[in-house]
Amino acid sequence: MIRWLINFLLIALLSTTPAVMASEAQLVEDMQAGNVVLMIRHALAPGVGDPDEFDVNDCSTQRNLSDEGRAQARSIGDWLRSKGIDNARVYSSQWCRCMETAELMNVGEVKPLTPLNSFFEQRHHQQRYLSDLRTFIKNNTSPGELIIMVTHQVTISGITGKWTDSGHGKLVRPNEKGQIELLGELSF
Repeated sequence: MIRWLINFLLIALLSTTPAVMASEAQLVEDMQAGNVVLMIRHALAPGVGDPDEFDVNDCSTQRNLSDEGRAQARSIGDWLRSKGIDNARVYSSQWCRCMETAELMNVGEVKPLTPLNSFFEQRHHQQRYLSDLRTFIKNNTSPGELIIMVTHQVTISGITGKWTDSGHGKLVRPNEKGQIELLGELSF
């Protein structure tokens, strides 16, 4: 566990180094054109991980959005709608903080998607979830359609190699080699 935590912190540190990314205007244009996925980390939910008694079907056992997080989720939706994005295919981790973020954004019907679930405390799911998620992205992106995925930091960094703060996003797409390519970052 300590070795994993050290590796996780190293990834977080390295992923904060600047990279050449598309401008916000280009990312908005890409989202409007479709064939891309906007991966958003759930809005602010104080704490780290989930309590020992965690149950995916019981929000009272989970770390949930704060009032500030709920406002942040609404603000993300406002920002997207201000850019003409008001009807996307929206998928979410089954964790309550992700589902609530996605619902409060109000940019499309929210559907749970298991590979978006956290593996922070259940490392045995990591490889399968990330593999399934890459396959889903490759098989479901299409021109003219934006997919939004609300998930966890570990999932986004597993796909992009980059740290993502709560309520921030990464825009990705499958490339011609079948890999998931990071186009840029959005802070709404």
